[in-house]
Amino acid sequence: MNRVQAAQELRKAIQLFLRTLTEEEDILAVPSVFPAYAVGVRYKTEDIFSYGVNTVGDPQLYQVLQDHTSSEAWTPDTASGLYKKIGVSEDGTPVWTQPLGASDAYRLGDIVMHKETKYRSTVDHNTWEPGVYGWEVVAA
Repeated sequence: MNRVQAAQELRKAIQLFLRTLTEEEDILAVPSVFPAYAVGVRYKTEDIFSYGVNTVGDPQLYQVLQDHTSSEAWTPDTASGLYKKIGVSEDGTPVWTQPLGASDAYRLGDIVMHKETKYRSTVDHNTWEPGVYGWEVVAA
């Protein structure tokens, strides 16, 4: 087996392992390992891929919200019904994204950045938007 083939197989193995991660902070620790978005790919709900770069220069990650085949007309940065942006603010705080449900709801004590304000979840299984319910502002 040549080195290129071995590297490709290792990358695929890592990508398969990453599908088992449920914590956003673990996912964000290895953004360059996720595959790049491609047109004509059959994406499944909760798949993760990269598309462009975020504000800190890392690959911007997105999570798929519903099964579909990707299209040039439905890019991750424009099709919010198909993709959820995963990211961090410039200071490294995870950026709030609407949870899909109980499987990725925020936990008590989780800290997020939302609309240039840092919030801490005051409830477990929090799916509310910061500023609406279940969040407190974190002093700067």
